[in-house]
Amino acid sequence: MRSGDHVALTCDDLDDDGAGVGESGGHRVHVAGALPGERVSGVVAHVSRQSSAAWARLETVDAPSPARRPPACPAFGACGGCLLQHLAYDAQLEWKRTRVARALAEHPALAGVKVDACVASPRPLGYRNRSKLVVARREEGRLDDGLVLGAFAPRSHDVIDLAGCRIAEPPLDETAAALRSLLDGAGVRAYHERTLTGDLRHVVLRANHEGRVLAVWIVARPLPDGVALARRFRAARPEVIGVVEHENRSRGNAIFSDAEGDNERLLDGAGEIEDQIDVAGRAVRLTLAPGAFFQANREVAALAYAAISQALAIQPTERVVDAYCGVGGIALTLAPAAAEVIGIESHAGAVAGATASAALNGIANARFVAGDAAQVLSQIERADVLVLNPPRKGCAPELLAEVARLAPRAIAYLSCDPETLARDLALLATHGYRARAVTPFDMLPHTPHIEALAVLALS
Repeated sequence: MRSGDHVALTCDDLDDDGAGVGESGGHRVHVAGALPGERVSGVVAHVSRQSSAAWARLETVDAPSPARRPPACPAFGACGGCLLQHLAYDAQLEWKRTRVARALAEHPALAGVKVDACVASPRPLGYRNRSKLVVARREEGRLDDGLVLGAFAPRSHDVIDLAGCRIAEPPLDETAAALRSLLDGAGVRAYHERTLTGDLRHVVLRANHEGRVLAVWIVARPLPDGVALARRFRAARPEVIGVVEHENRSRGNAIFSDAEGDNERLLDGAGEIEDQIDVAGRAVRLTLAPGAFFQANREVAALAYAAISQALAIQPTERVVDAYCGVGGIALTLAPAAAEVIGIESHAGAVAGATASAALNGIANARFVAGDAAQVLSQIERADVLVLNPPRKGCAPELLAEVARLAPRAIAYLSCDPETLARDLALLATHGYRARAVTPFDMLPHTPHIEALAVLALS
C-alpha cells in the first residue's frame, strides 16, 4: 500500500481519535469520517513504516451506517473538534463505554471490574462553557476577507471559522460574532505566527451558569486601543462582565503564557467570573480566573461530583485530601460532610481561586496548598479519603506510592484518559486497592474524550 492508492473497506470500529478503522490489503486503515459497519472508499494519505497501519482520506460512503446522522455544526469535517457529530448519540455513549472496557482489559489485575453505561450529558449540544478561538485574517483580495475567530484544522495551521458553533453555550457564539465585528472594524491586526507580526493571537470566552461572559484577549503585545475597545465591547454586549488582556510573547500555539511576572491587565469590568455547580441540590460557587481550568460541561461535572460524594460517604470525623484539586470543585463539594479538606494544586492561581471560593461558600474547614502533588502528599500524615483527578498523563508512580503510604479507606479517581486510568488502577491493585466498577461520564459529547470515575477500597 502506498500514498495515493485508492482503497475500499468495511469499518469495524472507531480508533481512539474517532476515525473509522477497517482492514484492506493487510493494513489496518484509519478513515476520518467513516463509521463502524460502513463500506467506504478513500485515498491513502499515509502508510506507517513501523506497523501495518495506514490512514486514508474519505471519498465516498458506499453503504452508510444506520447510526449516521447529519452533523449539527457548519464547520464539521473541517474543524477537528467534534469528530463524532455524525454518529447517533446513543452509539457515541456505547462506544465510549466499550473503549473504557478495552483499556481495563489490557491489565489482568483489573479482571472482573465492571464498566457501567456511560452517563449522558443532559445537553449533547450547547454544553461547552468556554470557547478558545484562534484569531486570523482571511486571505486579502477575497470577497469574504476579514477577521476570523476559529480553530486550527487538524494537522494544519489553517484556521477554520467557528461561527455558528453548536457545542458552545448559547451566549458564546453570539458574543464571539459581535467581538469579531468590533475588532475587524477597528482594524485590529491578527497575529501571524510565521512572520511574528500582528497583535491579537487568541480570544477566550467563558460563560457562567447565568449566561454572563468573561472575555480574555491573548495578545503578542498590548493593543494600542485596548481599553477603549473593551469598553465599546461591553457597552454593545451587556452579558460581558469584564475584559482581560493576557500578554503571551512566546512562540508556538500555547494560548496562555507560562512566563513569570505581570502579564495580565484588566481592560474593563471584572477580572474574574463566578460560576456555580448544582450538586445534588446544593450550590457550589466557584471563582474562576481568566486562565483557570474548569470542566467544560458543568452539568456533567455536577453529576460526577455527586457520584463521588455519594460513593465516598464522608464521615464527620474524616480528613479528605484532593490531590489535584484545580479550582476546588470536588473539594468544596465534599467539605460540608468532612472534618477537614486539604486541596493540592500545582497552579498557584487555581489555589488562590479555590481559597476565594471556599470563603464564597462559607466553608472554613478547607485549605488549599500550591505545589507538586507527590511532594505535598509526602508531608501529610493522615488521609482518610483521597481524591485523584489528574491531567491526561495520569498519576506519577511516586504519587501512587504516597497514596499507598497514607492508606486511605477509599480513593475516588476521576480520569480524563482511559489508558492512564487503567494503568494507575492496576498499580493501585498491587497495593490492595480495587474498584468494583468504573463509570464513564460524557463530559464532551461528539468528541472522543472520555471522563471516567473509579471508587476504590482496600480489598
